Amino acid sequence: MDELPTQSTSAVALPRLQLNRGSTTVTSGPESKPKKKICCACPETKKLRDECIVEHGEEACAKWIEAHRICLRAEGFNV
Repeated sequence: MDELPTQSTSAVALPRLQLNRGSTTVTSGPESKPKKKICCACPETKKLRDECIVEHGEEACAKWIEAHRICLRAEGFNV
């Protein structure tokens, strides 16, 4: 029997996107309602983002900020 190839999911894919500094809102639609509070969602990317900002400043951490936003969107938040 053929085996399926495995992929590591530990790395976050980061597409090149413009940062949108708009407001953060949670949608109340039935298809995208978050299951967690925004403060508790995506702790891994949140930690990396916060550590980077403290050490290097917000401008130098765009990839971690965007990675956290992508994770939050995947959890159902509209950020």
